[in-house]
Amino acid sequence: MIMNVKVINNYAKLKTTLFFLPLILLLVILIFLFSQDSLTTFKYVQIQKDYFLYINHYLGQYPNLEYNLTQLGDASVFLSFLIIFIVYAPKIWEAILTASLASLLFSCLLKNLFLVPRPAQIFDNHSFIIVGKTAIGFSSLPSGHSITVFTILTVLLFAFMTEKLNYKILWVFSVVFTGLIIVFSRVGVGAHHPLDVIIGSIIGYISGLIGIFASRKYKIWNWVNNKKYYPIFILLIVICGISFIIKINRESFIIFDLALISLIVSLYKIIHVYVKK
Repeated sequence: MIMNVKVINNYAKLKTTLFFLPLILLLVILIFLFSQDSLTTFKYVQIQKDYFLYINHYLGQYPNLEYNLTQLGDASVFLSFLIIFIVYAPKIWEAILTASLASLLFSCLLKNLFLVPRPAQIFDNHSFIIVGKTAIGFSSLPSGHSITVFTILTVLLFAFMTEKLNYKILWVFSVVFTGLIIVFSRVGVGAHHPLDVIIGSIIGYISGLIGIFASRKYKIWNWVNNKKYYPIFILLIVICGISFIIKINRESFIIFDLALISLIVSLYKIIHVYVKK
C-alpha cells in the first residue's frame, strides 16, 4: 500500500521538538491570564465576554452552517469520513486510536479540574445566539469538540505532509485554518468561550502528536492492518450507520447525510477487500 508507506515515512521523520510550540502557546495563554488577574473562573469568563458576544453574533448569522460544522467535533461523525483509510493507510488509524485515548484522558481530567461554566450557565441566554440544544453545566474548559477536531487533524496533517516548502506551508495553513473554522463553530452555537476552543485545539494537537509517536514506538494497534479483523470494522460501520439513519430521521442536516454516504462507500470497499482475501 503506497499511501500507507508514505504515511509511515512521514511519521518517522517527526521529532519530539514538535511538542515545544503547543507547550509554549499554553504558557503564553497562562501568562496572559495571570497578567490580567484572570486565573479565577469568574474573571476567566468575564475577560472573554465581549469577544464571545462578538464572535457568537457574527457566526450565529449562519445557524445551519455552524450546526453542521460543530458536528465534526463528534468523533463518530469526523471519523466516519476516515474509515476508508483502514484499507489504504491503516497507520493513520493506529495513530488515531492512541491519540483518541490521550484526548479523552486530557478532556476528562481538565474539565473536572477547571469546572468553568458554559456561556448559557453564566450569561443571559437572551443576550447571545444559541443554536441547537443549549449547552449548560460546568465543563466548558477545554472544549472537548475542539480537542477531538485537532487531534484528528494533527494525525492527518503529518500523515500527508509534503516535501516542498511552499506546498508544506500551504498544507499546514489549510489544515489549521479549516480546524479553526470548525472549532469556532462552538462559539457560534453558544456552547463555549473563545479560549475554551483555542486551548482545546492546542490540547488536541498535543494528543495527535502523542498518538503519532506512540504508534511509531508501540505496535498495539498493528492488528488494524490485518484483514481477518475487518469484520469488527464492518460491524462498527453498520452500527454507526444505523445511528446516523436515526439522526437523519430526527434532524435533517447535510453533515449526517455525508457521513452516512462515507460509511456506505467505506463499507463496500472493506467488504470487497475482505472477500478477496
